[in-house]
Amino acid sequence: MKIPLYQLDAFSDRPFEGNPAAVCPLEAWLDDDVLQKIAAENNLSETAFFVRDDGSEEGGFALRWFTPVSEVDLCGHATLASAWVVLERLAPGRESVSFETRSGELIVERGEGDLLVMDFPARPAVSREAPRALVEGLGAEPADVLASDRDYLVLLDAEDDVRKLKPDFSRLRGLDRLGIIVSAPGVSADFVSRFFAPSVGVPEDPVTGSAHCTLAPYWAERLDRGEAPLEARQISARGGTLICRHLGDRVTIAGRAALYLSGEITL
Repeated sequence: MKIPLYQLDAFSDRPFEGNPAAVCPLEAWLDDDVLQKIAAENNLSETAFFVRDDGSEEGGFALRWFTPVSEVDLCGHATLASAWVVLERLAPGRESVSFETRSGELIVERGEGDLLVMDFPARPAVSREAPRALVEGLGAEPADVLASDRDYLVLLDAEDDVRKLKPDFSRLRGLDRLGIIVSAPGVSADFVSRFFAPSVGVPEDPVTGSAHCTLAPYWAERLDRGEAPLEARQISARGGTLICRHLGDRVTIAGRAALYLSGEITL
C-alpha cells in the first residue's frame, strides 16, 4: 500500500521555522492502530489524516490528528498544513475547505496573499489557583493562572520571562490539563507564548494554533481590541507567527505554510 505524505512547516513562510506537520490524504480510513504507528514513525508533534466526506471534488473532508502517542481533539498547525495540501495540491481552484473533526466543523479559507485563515471554536479560560506542580514545573512564579477545558494559561510579566523558561517536564506531566500555555505581552508582537504538552508526548510544541483558541479571547479582552486582529508570536526555538481575531464563540487564526517534502509511505 502506498500512502501520500506531505510535510509542511506551518505558521512560517519558509522551511526550518514554524511547526512541522505531516499530512496523509487517505482513500479510506485505516485501523486506528496503523494511524498511530504512522504518527509515531513520523515523530512530529502531529500527523494529520483526512478522507473525503462524500467522495466528490467539491465536498469536505473528515480530519483527525495524532501525536506520536495519542489522538487529540484539536490541532491548529496540522489543520493549516492539511488545508494547504487541499488548496495547493489536490484542488488548487478552491477558495476554502471544510473539515469535520472531533471539535466540529473547521473551515479554512484563502486570505490575503498566501495567508490561510482557520475558523476555530473559542476556548476561553477562567482564573484558578495555581497547582504547586505547575509553579515548580515551570520554575517561575506566575502573575496569574487561568484554565480552559483543555489547558492551563499561565501569565508572566514580560516576553523575556517566557523565553528563559526551562521547564521540568516530569513535574508538568502529571497535571490535570493536556497542555500548559505560557504567555506575556510581546515586544514586536501583541503577545508571545510557549506551549508544553509532555502528557501527550510533546514536551514543547514549536507553534500551537489550538492554544490561540484560548490566547485570542484573553488578549483581545486584556488589550481591549474587540474583533481587531492580534499579532501573536510563539517564541519556541523554531518560532512562528499567527494573526488572530476573537469573534465571540469563535476565533480566526491565520498563518502561512511552507512545503518541506512530499513522498509516499509504503506499508
